[in-house]
Amino acid sequence: MLLLIDAGNTRIKWAVQRPGQRLSQDNWLASGAVPQAQFAQLSPQWQALPQAITHALVSNVAGQAAADQLSHVLAAQGVPASAVTWFAARPECAGVRNGYRHPHQLGSDRFASLVGAHYLFPHEALLIATCGTATTIDALDEQGQFAGGMILPGLGLMAQSLALNTAQLPAVTSLAAAPVFADNTQDAIISGCLSAQVGAITHARERHASSAARCIISGGAAAYIAPYLPKPCEQIDNLVLIGLAASMQAA
Repeated sequence: MLLLIDAGNTRIKWAVQRPGQRLSQDNWLASGAVPQAQFAQLSPQWQALPQAITHALVSNVAGQAAADQLSHVLAAQGVPASAVTWFAARPECAGVRNGYRHPHQLGSDRFASLVGAHYLFPHEALLIATCGTATTIDALDEQGQFAGGMILPGLGLMAQSLALNTAQLPAVTSLAAAPVFADNTQDAIISGCLSAQVGAITHARERHASSAARCIISGGAAAYIAPYLPKPCEQIDNLVLIGLAASMQAA
């Protein structure tokens, strides 16, 4: 059984594909997630799977320490290092052509998201916004050509940076919706950070080579940002995992 793993900066998400079914954001045989600091929680989740794990495909952007911990947990499940594949960006995969100046420098999560989006919406121009610790916004044309993208601090990181780097601004404890012109400091920070995220995605959408590009938003902060984006915009969870599975289907 193939285990798909998306090791991000904040969480580790995983899934097992349902045999014979088309990939979608919620059509998994099993799935789960744990915070980065709680690797030990993965073992009982994986031990409960209906079949033994025979191979793992991993997108890891959390560094070598995370890779070592994942390898240790997988080995404890009987998965040897030779059966673990570390997904990385390459010049072409599953119909997506990587237009980065140095293709292998594109983050594995961004590349997997592009592959996943292209799988779900083939032959469509796409704008893919992934809103996590960082927000990435990437452009894909109808033929699957990745034109490039942008990276900015994520919603939570923006709010946190104000508290850390200014003497009198408070830490934000909730990212709940706030009015554009807020009448208190915490809501003003939330409003400003949300507006910055929405503005970046909207700007990228306006500059996309295709005026008909479909907008896709994913990631842990997507639920906070999506309501403020011009419609239509589709929120899709687990886009990296979908991309990993799609890359295996195309192999």
